[in-house]
Amino acid sequence: MGKPYRVILADDHILVRRGLRRILEEKTDLEIAGEVGDGLELLSILNRVDPNLVILDVSMPHLRGIEAIPEIRHVRPDVKVLMLTMHKEEEYLYQAISAGADGYLLKEDAEKELFSAIESIQSGKIYISPGLADQSMQNWARLRRGEDDFHVVEALTVRQREILKLIAEGKSNKEIGDLLCISVRTVERHRANMMSKLNIRKTAELVQYAVRKHYI
Repeated sequence: MGKPYRVILADDHILVRRGLRRILEEKTDLEIAGEVGDGLELLSILNRVDPNLVILDVSMPHLRGIEAIPEIRHVRPDVKVLMLTMHKEEEYLYQAISAGADGYLLKEDAEKELFSAIESIQSGKIYISPGLADQSMQNWARLRRGEDDFHVVEALTVRQREILKLIAEGKSNKEIGDLLCISVRTVERHRANMMSKLNIRKTAELVQYAVRKHYI
């Protein structure tokens, strides 16, 4: 009998963790290696246990799930990461996948889809919740079709590229302003200028553009 597939549950809601544990315990080849309630606890436990998979909430205290992904990779380069979230906005999906997540599972789908998500990730595929997958794949296809049919104008200034990178990393306007030592109003103006220049109306599309241009 092979070694069990070891899973860490990272969510600040204990009831969510209990629900996940109940589902996972149905499989004898899965083992709960640990549970944590915030991002810093997660990094600490990664130094003590050797998991195969982290099931990670997008919104956690002290260190947000998406921001934790690079830190997880630094400590455990081979560990897989499945984001678990209530956020259906594509902005979050693209940020998570761009940061290195191996899957994006909506909490409302967890009961039915958790094992499918884990199996997909184990086989090396990226998993996306069914309700998001169709629309997301259409948008990714638009990105792949070429320059002319998605974003026509591509000339961004150095400052705009800096701000775009930080937007794609999930930073707020205030966080961007603090990092670049500029006002929130200046950040908002740059954001509006970028969206106008690129003929973009949603932040999620800005993130898609950043992914395509390898700004993140």
